Amino acid sequence: MTDRLPHNLRSDARDNRERILAAARTLFAAEGLDVPMRAVARRAGVSPATLYRRFPTKQDLAAEAFAEQARLCRAHLDQARADPDAWHGFRLLIERIFEMHARDRGFTDAFLATYPDSVDFAAERTHALKAVAELARRAKAVGRLRRDFAVEDLFLVLMALRGVDAPSAPARAAAARRFAALVVRSFEAAPGNGPLPPVPDLAPLNVLRFV
Repeated sequence: MTDRLPHNLRSDARDNRERILAAARTLFAAEGLDVPMRAVARRAGVSPATLYRRFPTKQDLAAEAFAEQARLCRAHLDQARADPDAWHGFRLLIERIFEMHARDRGFTDAFLATYPDSVDFAAERTHALKAVAELARRAKAVGRLRRDFAVEDLFLVLMALRGVDAPSAPARAAAARRFAALVVRSFEAAPGNGPLPPVPDLAPLNVLRFV
């Protein structure tokens, strides 16, 4: 009996960790990062002490919970940047980002750094901004992307997307797809398009100028 005890303890600890991460992913996806840590513990069926022992801060919990989404986001960015047709890659990137938000509001919160005390995705934002900037330069060069597009515009539409909600997952996905189509059309170069207003100061979101 005593020989098996350490293994059983390790197994229980692993089970608790997986339950906590599963609960966090579910709650963050549905409600964003405003979810209290105690709500995560309650859904996972563990005590708050157990949760904090595994993940001392919400930043620790979110970073681990969003690890897979971060890898998927990078894959989408790299695929779009590798597209020989820059405008197609740019459009694809907008569509994929919006699809990710429809599935997971919390990841959008983390990416936008809406809650900087809870999670820091600075590296992911920097990688994304560089990819978008490269695509934007190429798409402008072939006359498909409007000349006055700025990287800050990506943050503006993501901030607007954060407000899109619907009563069901299919409805959220449908709304995200339509919003993505509207955004792509607004970014496309077209005769008669007047100039946009000045680029806003989004310094609180740590936006870096690349375009």
